[in-house]
Amino acid sequence: MAGTGSRGRAERRSAGKLESEVLAALWATDRPLTPVEIQREISGALAYNTVHTILKRLYDKGLVLRDADGRRGAYRPARNAAELTAEAMHETLYRGPDPIATLQQFVTRLTAEEEQALRRLLTGDGV
Repeated sequence: MAGTGSRGRAERRSAGKLESEVLAALWATDRPLTPVEIQREISGALAYNTVHTILKRLYDKGLVLRDADGRRGAYRPARNAAELTAEAMHETLYRGPDPIATLQQFVTRLTAEEEQALRRLLTGDGV
C-alpha cells in the first residue's frame, strides 16, 4: 500500500541524526575509533555498511579525519564539539538578511548565567 512503510522504516534515524551520533561517539573518547567500535557505541543493531557510509560522508564534509598513523580504518573528529557548534552558529547568523537583529534576538534569550559568561568573554575576562 502506498504511503505506508514497514515498522523498521518508521524507526529509521535520519542521516543527520546518525552523523550526530557518530560524532558524539568520537568526541566521547580521546583516541580514533574504527567503524566496528563506533557501531558498538551507537547501536549494535546498526549495519556496519551504514556506519561506514556515515563516516565517509563525514570525511567528505571535513568533519572527521582518517587516522593515518595508527590502526587502519580508524577515525577521529576534525574539530571538537564546541568548535563545530560555534561554526554552525556563525553560519546561521549570516544566513539571514540582518545578523545584528539575529544577535539581538539570540542575546535576549540567554539565561543569566549564559549572559554573564558572554560578558566575561567580550571583556576578555575569560569564563
